Amino acid sequence: MSLAYTDLTKGTLFVMDGMPYEVLEMNFLRMQQRKAVVQTRIRNLITGKIVDRNFQASDSFEEADVERRNAVFIYANRGECWFHQEGNPKNRFSLSAETVGDQGRFLKPDTKVQTMVFEDKVIKLDIPIKMDFKVTEAPPAIRGNTAQGGTKQVTIEGGAKINAPLFINEGDIIRVNTQTGDYVERI
Repeated sequence: MSLAYTDLTKGTLFVMDGMPYEVLEMNFLRMQQRKAVVQTRIRNLITGKIVDRNFQASDSFEEADVERRNAVFIYANRGECWFHQEGNPKNRFSLSAETVGDQGRFLKPDTKVQTMVFEDKVIKLDIPIKMDFKVTEAPPAIRGNTAQGGTKQVTIEGGAKINAPLFINEGDIIRVNTQTGDYVERI
């Protein structure tokens, strides 16, 4: 399906120069004695790069055929993360650590994820925003430094280190925001 420049609203996925993009922001601008322009901020879905770009009435685009598929994380090994299609454990695929990005430190076996597929290639991975983890290492709280409600660095299953309140101990189950890496609550 062909898109006009006025169709580039927030959240629209389109193809430009053979690459899929997502519109993050869009403003319609009409300057005196000139043609109307659409100012956009767009993200390349493969590289993640964000670009500011203006489009005119003469510009047209193809809608990006991006499919969302559910998958389940199996394990990570030598810079690759392995998944299988949800409901079909025999249909396995791997993604490089670069494609998975920083959120890979919060992946644990049997985590359900959502993938974005463009031209039969997984280009993006979304993991749940809040996940529960067991604390595997937590230094003891030092007496006397609780007046400001301090924090300490703890290690959670999978090896990620996050800051948590002093009352968190080894073996506790805590909820973590996987987008920010912040402690949310003890379960």
